[in-house]
Amino acid sequence: MARESLGAEWTDDAVLGGRLRLLQPRRGHRFGHDAILLAAATGGLAGEHAVELGAGVGTAGLVLAQRVAGLRLTLIEIDPTLADAASMNAQRNGLGDRVAAIALDVTAAAAAFTAAALGPGSVQRVLMNPPFHDAATRQISPDPARRRAHADMSGMLAQWVQTASRLLQPGGVLTLIGSADRLADVLSALGHGFGAVVILPVFPKPDVPAVRILVRAVKQSRGPLALLGGLTLNGADGRPSVQAEAILRDGVLLPLAED
Repeated sequence: MARESLGAEWTDDAVLGGRLRLLQPRRGHRFGHDAILLAAATGGLAGEHAVELGAGVGTAGLVLAQRVAGLRLTLIEIDPTLADAASMNAQRNGLGDRVAAIALDVTAAAAAFTAAALGPGSVQRVLMNPPFHDAATRQISPDPARRRAHADMSGMLAQWVQTASRLLQPGGVLTLIGSADRLADVLSALGHGFGAVVILPVFPKPDVPAVRILVRAVKQSRGPLALLGGLTLNGADGRPSVQAEAILRDGVLLPLAED
C-alpha cells in the first residue's frame, strides 16, 4: 500500500539502507535507532514464534523477521492505527505470510492474549522497547502518542516484563532496550523469573555516560549476570562510529543475538 492511500500525515521511510520500507506517522512517535538496535540484539531461529510488545509500526520486529527466514512474528500494539500500519508494512515488505499485527494493550489480562492465540508459554522470543521515562522525574511530551510510547506510568515497565514472562516458554528469551538510568528498575523486574541476564550499554560518544541499555534475559535460567563492552554510536567528532554504521545500515548483529 502506498503512502498516498494514508494521506500526507504519513511518510514512507527506508530502514537498514533500504532493505525495508516502512510507513509511519509524520508526527508523534517515529522509529529511530532504538528499534534497529533492539532488532540487532535479538536472536531468532526458523520455526520459532517471536512477539514484539509495543511494536508501533513494526520496525524492530520486521527487521528481525526479514533477517530470520521462517520465523513467525506477532506484533502487539495498543494503537489500532499503528497496528494497521504494522500489518501494511509486513505485507508491503513481503512478510505478511508469517507476520500478524494485533491491536492489544500489553498490560491486558492473560485472557485477552489467549483469545489472540497467545497463551501462557506459547512463544520462544519476546522483544520490546517499553515506556521507560519516569514521569515523576522527566518532562513528558504533550503529544499523546509520544507520551504513551515513552512515559512509564504506574510501573508499566514491570507490567511489560510480567507479560513477557507469561508469554515465554521456559528457556525463552526476552530482549529489551531501555534508558540506562533505569537499569536498577530493569534488573528488579527481571529478578522474578529470569536469569542469565546480559547487559550491553550504549554510549552516544566516547567518555560520556551510557544513554541506553540493551538487555537479554532467559526465563527460568539460573545463569549469572554478564556486562558486555559497550557500543559507542558516534566518535568524538560527532560522526557515526564504524560499528554503529555496520549495525544501523548493514544489519550487523550485536553479541546479545547469539544463541
